[in-house]
Amino acid sequence: MDYILDTHIAMWAIDDDERLSAEARDIISNLDNNIYFSALSVMEICIKHRKNPALMKKTGTDLYEKCLDAGYFPMPLKPKHAIHLDDLRVKEGLSVNGDPFDRGLIAQAKQENMILLSHDRIMENYDEPCIRMV
Repeated sequence: MDYILDTHIAMWAIDDDERLSAEARDIISNLDNNIYFSALSVMEICIKHRKNPALMKKTGTDLYEKCLDAGYFPMPLKPKHAIHLDDLRVKEGLSVNGDPFDRGLIAQAKQENMILLSHDRIMENYDEPCIRMV
């Protein structure tokens, strides 16, 4: 199975952070799974680090290199991902924060037939079967 990691899941995984659930650890460590990280996650960390390096100590380069070292595959942002941002469904009666990185990761997962691993509760408001909460 092909999985793409939400930014915080990628960060927790490369740091062996205790916040990473046992379920996420099992999926990521299963050699039958292909684990991807997104160029969007690298961009998100670059922006957050530049904005507040005291709060976001890691750089985009740190994330990129550690994900590669962990054996994760990079997923570039493709035009087909971007054009499907408007196609994302939200569950009736619910709302989302419209975070462009969240939306981009969901669009990538959906277009590449991957499962997006996330722990961000706002993701539950999307009506997209490609999202798996861990």
